[in-house]
Amino acid sequence: MKERKWTEAPKRIILLLVSLAGCLALLADYLPRRAMQGGLLLLCGLVMGLVILWDRLQKKQTTDFANDICDTVDALMEEREPENLTLYEDTAASKVQGKLLQYYEKMKDGYRQSAEDKQTIQALVSDISHQVKTPIANIQMFLSILQQHELAREKQEEFLHMMAGQIRKLDFLMESLIKMSRLETGTFSIHMEENRLYDTIAQAVSSIWTKAEQKNIELDVDCDSQVTVRHDAKWTAEALANLLDNAVKYTPEGGSVHVSVRPWQFYTRIDIADSGIGIAEEHYNHVFQRFFRAQEAAGQEGVGLGLYLARGIITRQNGYMSVKSKQGAGTVFSVYLLS
Repeated sequence: MKERKWTEAPKRIILLLVSLAGCLALLADYLPRRAMQGGLLLLCGLVMGLVILWDRLQKKQTTDFANDICDTVDALMEEREPENLTLYEDTAASKVQGKLLQYYEKMKDGYRQSAEDKQTIQALVSDISHQVKTPIANIQMFLSILQQHELAREKQEEFLHMMAGQIRKLDFLMESLIKMSRLETGTFSIHMEENRLYDTIAQAVSSIWTKAEQKNIELDVDCDSQVTVRHDAKWTAEALANLLDNAVKYTPEGGSVHVSVRPWQFYTRIDIADSGIGIAEEHYNHVFQRFFRAQEAAGQEGVGLGLYLARGIITRQNGYMSVKSKQGAGTVFSVYLLS
């Protein structure tokens, strides 16, 4: 408000001087010459005074404006609330202060996001390091035993077989980590097209068919061959294959895995139900986290990335996933794709 008062005062004085000049002009024919000269001298004096006053006011305004902005910048640099904020006044200082605060808030958001990204990367590196160390340590141990001890041929072959298993695990881990990296950085492309869902499911089933046969698991699919959904066939098949692999892995021999498709008004639902060991309810919110493995899964192969990758792929297509389970009775993973 101070700035507005200073700008209003000179305007009023100018109006007063203009009025005085007008009066002198009207009275020129009625006033003596000496009186007119005195009036003109007074008017000139007032104009000169106004010029000096205006100059001083402008300098004071400029000084106060600079001081206000400097105080605001100092406060923001010290991460404290500025004391001289005039955001709701119609002044130049308040406009500049407002822009400075907007810029400051954006900078804080950027720093906060950078800190969160740094924490995510650190957690990811820690997880990867932990996962890679185990198979490498096992390979080193088996190799050391073979080098330092004279073993029977059968025992040598047993250790070599275990080493091959650890190498396969390491290879699978590397492949999964590459997929995870592409997923988290958004470097893999999703190509959404109208495709037959039956073909996508068939591609996923083919990847786990042999494993299911080895465990004598009954595997059946209930899907209308004419149902079409807009989705990326390749990546959706990858996600469903991860879910099916998970179902076969945790279903005992002689069990069953059932795939069913139900078109809804807005979504098409794909259920993958198994008769496996089930998931404890307290783990529902954790099964989709990377590298998560419940205690019951300790004896099974895997690195805890399958469900994480599956949900990421489905989410990238504007779909979502859910899980229902009962320990000892089986699990149902549901995938919802936009119809």
